[in-house]
Formats: sequence, C-alpha cells, structure tokens
Amino acid sequence: MASSEKSTSKGQAWFCTTGLPSDIEIEVDDMTFHLHKFPLMSKSRKLHRLITEQETRSFSSLNPQTSTALTVVVAEKEEENEQETEENSFPHIKLEDFPGSSESFEMVAKFCYGVKIDLSASSAVPLRCAAEHLEMTEEYSPDNLISKTERFLSHSVYKSLRESIKALQACESVSPLAESLGVTEQCVESIKQNRDNTNTELWFEDLAQLSLPIFRTVILSMRSEDLSSDVIESCLISYAKKHIPGILRSNRKPSSSSSTAASENEQREILETITSNLPLDKSSISATTRFLFGLLRTAIILNASETCRDLLERKIGSQLERASLDDLLVPSYSYLNETLYDVDLVERILSHFLDSLEERSSTALVEADGRSPSLMLVGKLIDGFLAEIASDANLKSEKFYNLAISLPDQARLYDDGLYRAVDVYLKAHPWVTEEEKEKICGVMDCQKLTLEACTHAAQNERLPLRTVVQVLFFEQLQLRHAIAGTLLAAQSPSPSQSTEPRPGEEEVDAGKWKKTVRENQVLRLDMDTMRTRVHRLERECSNMKKVIAKIDKVGSPATTVTDRPRSWSITKKFGCKFKTQVCDSQEATVVDHRSRRV
Repeated sequence: MASSEKSTSKGQAWFCTTGLPSDIEIEVDDMTFHLHKFPLMSKSRKLHRLITEQETRSFSSLNPQTSTALTVVVAEKEEENEQETEENSFPHIKLEDFPGSSESFEMVAKFCYGVKIDLSASSAVPLRCAAEHLEMTEEYSPDNLISKTERFLSHSVYKSLRESIKALQACESVSPLAESLGVTEQCVESIKQNRDNTNTELWFEDLAQLSLPIFRTVILSMRSEDLSSDVIESCLISYAKKHIPGILRSNRKPSSSSSTAASENEQREILETITSNLPLDKSSISATTRFLFGLLRTAIILNASETCRDLLERKIGSQLERASLDDLLVPSYSYLNETLYDVDLVERILSHFLDSLEERSSTALVEADGRSPSLMLVGKLIDGFLAEIASDANLKSEKFYNLAISLPDQARLYDDGLYRAVDVYLKAHPWVTEEEKEKICGVMDCQKLTLEACTHAAQNERLPLRTVVQVLFFEQLQLRHAIAGTLLAAQSPSPSQSTEPRPGEEEVDAGKWKKTVRENQVLRLDMDTMRTRVHRLERECSNMKKVIAKIDKVGSPATTVTDRPRSWSITKKFGCKFKTQVCDSQEATVVDHRSRRV
C-alpha cells in the first residue's frame, strides 16, 4: 500500500493504492481519505455503524414511497446526499472532533489495512484515544488497536521517565479523553516513581517543557501525595525560570526566539499558578529567597492579583533573614509612590517576619542573652536598607522613623548601623526642623553606640545638641568601664598561675604593667578631653541663656521685685540624667591627674 497527495476542493487527499477502486471517503479535518469499506468495518465498530447508516440513507433516498413520507427539509438534504453520492459513486463520512487530527486517523487506516505502524511516546497517546473514539475493542475484533497501544504504553512508556514526559506532552491535544482513559494519571505516576532514578536537574528541565494545564495537573498530584515541599518548590522555580523572563536580575537577556515567548497574560497566569502552589512553610533552599523577590517584582510589573502578591510577601517574610540588601531594593513601579524604592513593601514584609517569628519563638534558636540570630540578621539588613534609602530627598521623616522603630530592641546589638542611616538622612535633608531632628535621632540608643561611633557623633554638627550631650555622657561611661576593667585584669592574678613566679615571669609582668599604665594614661587623657568639650558646651548654653534673658527683659514690661528669675537646668533641657559636675574639667581630681602627667 502507498499513499499519494493531490489537490482537491476540500484540501489534501489520501489514497490507498491496493489495485481496487475506493468505495468510501472519510474526511478528518482538512484531509480526505479514499479507502475501502471492508478493512475499516472489520476493525472499528463505530465506522461499521456509520457506513451502514450511510448506506441505509442512500437506499431510502432511492425508494419513492419512503421519500414521500419524509418532510420537505429532509427530502432536500437527502437530494444533496444523493447528488454527492452520484458524483462520487460512493458514501462520504465526515468525522468531527476526531482525537489526534488527521495524522492519528492515517495510522488507524494503516492498522486496518494490516500495515505495520511505528509507535512512539508522542504518537501512542493520540492513537490510543483515536482507537477508543472508533470503538476498536478486543470484543469487536481480536488483537485490535486499543490493546496494541495499551501494551506499548505499559511496556515502553510508563517505565521510562523521559518517555512518560513525552507522552504527557502528547496528552495536551487530547486532554479530556486522555484523562478519562487514565493515560494522564498513569504518566504522572510514572514521573513521580521514576524521579529517584534520574538526574534531578534533568527531571526539572523535562517538566518545564510541559504546558501550563498539564504542569498544573502534575503539581497538584505531587501535593496530594505529600511529596517533599523542597522538590515541589524546586520544580516550580525551574518552570518559572523557563517561561517568565527576567525573574532574576542576573539573567535578563532577551530571548533569542521572541515568537516562543509567553504573552503578558500568559506570564501572569503562570506566575499566579506558581505562587498559589508554593509551600507556605519556610524553605530549606537558600536560593529561594532571591527567586521569591524576583517573582514579587514581576507580579508588581504584570499587575498580578492582590492575593498573589500577598502570598509572596508572606512567603518572603517567613525567611527574610536569608535576603540581601539588593533583594530589598524593589523600585517603586507605581506613580503613587514618591520614593525611589518601595518602602511600604519592606514594611509589610518585615511585619510578616515578626509575626512568623512569634509563631516559631517556642522552637527557635535563642542565644544566652535572649537574642534570636534570625532577628539580629534582619536588624542588620533593615539598618542597611535605611542607610540606602536615607539619601532619597522624597523620603518623609515619618516614614523613616516608623521603619526604624519597627524592630524590637533585641534586633540590634549595636546601633552603629542605625546611626549611620540617621547621619545620611540628616545630611540629605538639611531643611528638617530641629524637632524632627530630635525625633529622628530618638530612634538610636546612645548606650549601644561603640566608641568609634561615639567619637564621630560627638563631632557631628548635624546632630541636635541634646543628642551630642547624651553621646558624650555615655562615651565617658564606656571609657570609665574600660579603665576599670583594665585595672582589674591587671591587678587580679589568674587562678592558673602559681604563687611563685617562674624564672623570667617577673620581667614579663613588669612589661605588661607598664603597657597597662600607658593605656590608662591615654584613656584618662581622652576623658579629660571629653570633660573639656562638655564644659565648653555648658558655657555656650549658659551664654545662650543670658542672651535669651536679656531679650526677654528688653521685650517684656518691667518685672516686680517679687518676680523670680526662671530656673534653668541643662539636665531638664537636654534630657540627661546626670550631674554636670561629673563633666567639670576643673575638678580637683582632674587637676591632680594633670599635675602628675606634667
């Protein structure tokens, strides 16, 4: 048997050259098959029934008694069929919605004529559906097409992961019938069972080739059987990278084949499908956080649903300690936001992190001082974000303040990062009022600044006077504690040391003692310098007080004798709970120290 093509009014034609003229035409899609009745009727119950009905109608149309009993409409249709039959001299059958299109029917025709057909994973699925559609069962004819395709799928397809994926791809064109026959389910089960026998990366790449409806079916099946959440998450990540370009900032090269790129609506549907199937628990994959931020940026650009974005924000919040500063810098894509970066988004993610931290606080790892490592990592991350956005001229002081105080005190061991952010903000916003400056500086705890930060803050002209005085006071306390600790360490012998010094230990101890004395002298000198600086500030404040008092006397009516001058205290003015005498550089003890050094 051979087949040839020639042009007809109905499109392409397929002929069976067996030496006998064709006695039936079967039209599938745009292809007309010129075949013989007997081979088709011997294998297919449905074709046998259709051909018999066609012959019966043709015979009835030639009987005048039957034709007079029919209505006018039916008579007209039968006249058309009669004319078509007379023109072609044999019946014509059109198969609507044939599974697998004309290619599958061509293989069916070859099978009916006894020609050997080569099956593959891609062709066996539509051929199995076509055999079901044509009712080519074992009861009707032994060794029929249904049993042949079933054996091939069981022995050659379902046992191989790669072949099962190819068969699953072929299920898309015949999805309703393939699902009802259980072919789709068998392919999915084969994929799950053979996952351990192949390379994981190749497994993810093969699944990424599936269409979205078939891929959704696979994911739902995985979730129903409690498969590892990491496996499901990795599978979703691989699929998103394949079909949504530009998720990761490091991979934003335009695709070489723009025709295969998904449209904006298709990308939105893929993104929402992936987001809805992401496991909500914390992932053990470190690279997931950056991928989630990429999904979130894409969701904002594609204007995905609020539910989709909220799920991504919650998922990111559950593992925020794994994020980097670059991840948090999400641009403001909406014209409603005045700032360069989306600060409101970071506030919402941080809120989700704190909520999740409370939920897992009972089982979370906590250090001896009650600090959570995750919380401290996020504190450092937020301080870096504050320093990055502080230079934005459109950033309101209220928004900066709210984000800075959103973290609890345990999140920061030192406030140096927060001080840096405050300094950058004051430098970029010189027009803020003194009241706003004091409020912004109030987010810092001066007791948690290191000596380096205290030294810088004491000389920072952008800070309000109250903050400078507080910094100087706590810097003095730190120096005192450092001196006391050094003296105690030098004077108290180690328990492991013996009562009698070993040979040469006296010289070593003497050298250590001299070094300690020199360090103490340097520390005392620094303390004297700070006292002098504080004393200078006190004098400036006193002069300011006198000037204000003179202005009040000039501008106000004469006061009575009984009026008392207003009391003025630097401790009340600047909120410092210490006596000014502590910082007085004219104390006798300080003079004695200086006289000794001289």
